[in-house]
Amino acid sequence: MDEAGRGPLAGPVVAAAVVLSPDRIPSGVDDSKKLSARARARAFEEITGLAVSVGVGISSPGTIDRVNILEATLLAMKRAVESLEVAPDCIIVDGRQVPDVDVPALAVVRGDSRCVSVAAASVVAKVVRDRMMEELDSVYPCYCFSQNKGYGTRAHLEALRTHGPTRMHRFSFGPVERSLEAPDV
Repeated sequence: MDEAGRGPLAGPVVAAAVVLSPDRIPSGVDDSKKLSARARARAFEEITGLAVSVGVGISSPGTIDRVNILEATLLAMKRAVESLEVAPDCIIVDGRQVPDVDVPALAVVRGDSRCVSVAAASVVAKVVRDRMMEELDSVYPCYCFSQNKGYGTRAHLEALRTHGPTRMHRFSFGPVERSLEAPDV
């Protein structure tokens, strides 16, 4: 299991859980941050075609603001596990904390570089989230979400100062909160 989207100023946090069979391991899978967008898209198709089960969980910006990013991430992870069609024997989570689930779970730092199923989950979470942000770009074009995916780039911060935040922004994150106080530029 892994997540995507803890650091951006806008959009959801997305978690994915991937159950792989030892005899059907997708090729070209690595930590999503090490793959190009094109390689991630290819890996996503192979993962979803070969995996025994894939689960995705999402926590909205409102949830992130209500409970904080860590708790929202753990909630998305729990939802990802609950959406699996096949229950795993155990869960390996990239990071230091595990969600509250009814399956034995192990946190592994840099798990997406050390375990193929965690790397596969990293790819699935990143591709699902990126596609969501690309769809939001058509709703909020001035924020360039298809390019920045909600991260605080210079252009995104400028759009925040000029246009203010959208309902997809995380109001509990400092730059978004400060944009409410800033005068129009």
